[in-house]
Amino acid sequence: MVRVAVLHEAPVPTVSVRQLLLAFMKRGAETLYLRLSRLSPFITKDRMWVGYGRTIIPKLDAAVVRGIGLVSSTEILFKRLDILKQLELLGTLVVNPANSLISARDKFMALLKLKEAGLPVPNTVVVEDVFEVSEITKRWGTIVLKPLMGSMGYGSIKVSDPDIAFMIAKTWITHGQPIYVQKYERIGNRDIRVFIVGEEVLGAIYRYAPPNSWKTNVAQGARVEKAQLNNELQELAIKASRTLGLLYSGIDVGETERGYVIYEVNASPHWMGFMSATGINPAEKIASLVLKLIRK
Repeated sequence: MVRVAVLHEAPVPTVSVRQLLLAFMKRGAETLYLRLSRLSPFITKDRMWVGYGRTIIPKLDAAVVRGIGLVSSTEILFKRLDILKQLELLGTLVVNPANSLISARDKFMALLKLKEAGLPVPNTVVVEDVFEVSEITKRWGTIVLKPLMGSMGYGSIKVSDPDIAFMIAKTWITHGQPIYVQKYERIGNRDIRVFIVGEEVLGAIYRYAPPNSWKTNVAQGARVEKAQLNNELQELAIKASRTLGLLYSGIDVGETERGYVIYEVNASPHWMGFMSATGINPAEKIASLVLKLIRK
């Protein structure tokens, strides 16, 4: 029997995790839910294995990553990525792969790879000089300051005043954080989330910012609506996902005066908003793809 684990850090499995577990069980797979903080990679004289508490994890055919959790240090992040790399070395299909996860989680690295692949992205810079942040704000007008690694829009701040940008940057630098600056480019109060599994575009949604906010994250109250896909949007999304080596992803695309731009690529995207607007459950597609890849 095929054995599949779903990895997350939530003490209680989230809705998307439960949907994945059910999708795999419906297809005859044995399933486990594992918290990343309780997994430990072992190397001994005779072999290497992954433990869960005091238990040795049985051989896994696949591990689907739904999130690596909020990490308090670079060391914790690397430890969790080391677990995924060790699972890969043990012959487990990790979805998404560890290297692809880290490329997507590092927002600047992701944009760097997308730009190199010829895809449109916003003007972006990462600096450690607070004075430079003020000067960039003067040149670019409205900017967005973001955590280099973050999710769901938390911590992102839109700024037009160079002095306010300076003070925010100074606070971040004081706490040892580099300053990720992106030119604000968007027409209207919405963006587009495209969901991809393998090479298949499942669909897209418009995400409308709630009143008195500019953020279009569903977790922060955005309204969703099914979007119409055109060839350009589909090609951009597929190429972005392929460029980062992802097996499933959510591509955030902005509509701007110069056309589409890709804001971010999400390697473990939330999908409740997508599901409510389209009626499509990505868990079913992900399970089918994973089992197909295992059996190749």
